[in-house]
Amino acid sequence: MKKRIKTLKKKLKNFSPKLKEECGVFGVSNAKDASALTALGLHALQHRGQEGCGIVSFNGKQYFSEKRFGLVGDNFNKEKVLNKLPGNYAIGHNRYSTTGENTLRNIQPFFADTNAGGIGVAHNGNLTNSISLRKKLVEDGAIFYTTSDTETIVQLIAKSKRAKTIDKIVDAIFQIQGGFALVMLTQTSLVGVRDPYGIRPLVIGKLKNSYVLASETCALDIIGARFIRDVENGEIVLIENNQLKSIKPFPLKKVRPCVFEYIYFARPDSILDGKTAYEHRKNLGAELAKENDINADIVVPVPDSGNAAALGFAQNLGMNFELGLVRNHYVGRTFIEPSQKIRSLGVKLKLNANQSAIKNKKIILVDDSLVRGTTSHKIVKMLYDAGASEVHVRIACPEIKYPDFYGVDTPTKKELLAANKTNYEICKYIGAKTLKFLTLDGMYRAIGFDKRNENYPQLTDHYFTGDYPVKPIDELGDSKITQLSLLNTASNN
Repeated sequence: MKKRIKTLKKKLKNFSPKLKEECGVFGVSNAKDASALTALGLHALQHRGQEGCGIVSFNGKQYFSEKRFGLVGDNFNKEKVLNKLPGNYAIGHNRYSTTGENTLRNIQPFFADTNAGGIGVAHNGNLTNSISLRKKLVEDGAIFYTTSDTETIVQLIAKSKRAKTIDKIVDAIFQIQGGFALVMLTQTSLVGVRDPYGIRPLVIGKLKNSYVLASETCALDIIGARFIRDVENGEIVLIENNQLKSIKPFPLKKVRPCVFEYIYFARPDSILDGKTAYEHRKNLGAELAKENDINADIVVPVPDSGNAAALGFAQNLGMNFELGLVRNHYVGRTFIEPSQKIRSLGVKLKLNANQSAIKNKKIILVDDSLVRGTTSHKIVKMLYDAGASEVHVRIACPEIKYPDFYGVDTPTKKELLAANKTNYEICKYIGAKTLKFLTLDGMYRAIGFDKRNENYPQLTDHYFTGDYPVKPIDELGDSKITQLSLLNTASNN
């Protein structure tokens, strides 16, 4: 029965129309019940990865590690588990695999003993030169236990000839490229690292005298910590003896945070550039409304991803906002046997039309993004089947035409609908009466950045433009499957 449930969950995950989540990292220094605080922080970051979770703690003498498949609340909710993680220092990780298969050995944080002492590493992001580095390390005699690019970082730290651990970390960071946010635990310190462009997020908080590092501010809120600031792009923060030291070893780059943190990834209550993600998404919807040319009766969001954008859209035009679709939040907990008949229901396992709200109505359906289009097609059909007279689709970001190599599990370019079809063809494919995407300029205005002004920060917007701030050194094509096979090849050669 358990095997059948696991198979069903895997099938259900394939119904997701979205870009898959990144990972979430968390760390706390010199705090009582550090592992419990870390479990709470990871719980707040659960949206960033649901495949596995892990915690490494340190009690001043010894490191302790616990890793599990599945959700934080299912694994670190009991005192007997947290008692296995003593100490006032801890780091944790929620995993969604973007490189490396989904096995227990690939669940982070990773731990290693070096000649300068032990170190634990939790990583959000992807390295664009990990295969090249891994191959060189293997040629030099390194033995890899996992297929995760994070182990490459651990190996580089362990092989560094520098004497101090922090110098070993700096040595390793100079050799890696890509988008990354790292939280590390040494015998004397908590360390946070953000890539030179600040593609992947990392924030600093404080809980009484204890410092906290996390992927998002919502993880600070859950433990009552105060948000201090973001870790800057290219910055290494070293926390020792309740003191924070900033190290900036990289040449200065213009910050380029990932645009999808604003559009989709960050939890709505997390703060990005002084505003919550919810505010940014409402602004995206408002800009989308300014570009709208259709009269309709109601605005309907695709829940939950399109809620904020649809609300901003409706408020800007003074239109009625209706929950025309109802989401089943417990679909991942179903115990129905995964027969072909059940699988064929597809999106209906997650969404259902609210007939009383949409019957005989002209609808503007708002979502945050459109990736493959398969689910959009099913949703549009569902609305028509429930009695909608017209369905006009509006997407609160530009067309996604390029894959990601910095820690977001995007489909290949061949699977990205907008990379292969015109707007008219996409509209016809999903069955909508009309379809419009937010323009690139509209997206920048909504978030408060200015793409054309060199004095303003720019977003990492390669999903829409193909403008990659860090070009992959590894020959990846456009497929994460290629990357995994090359990682395995590098380990076996």
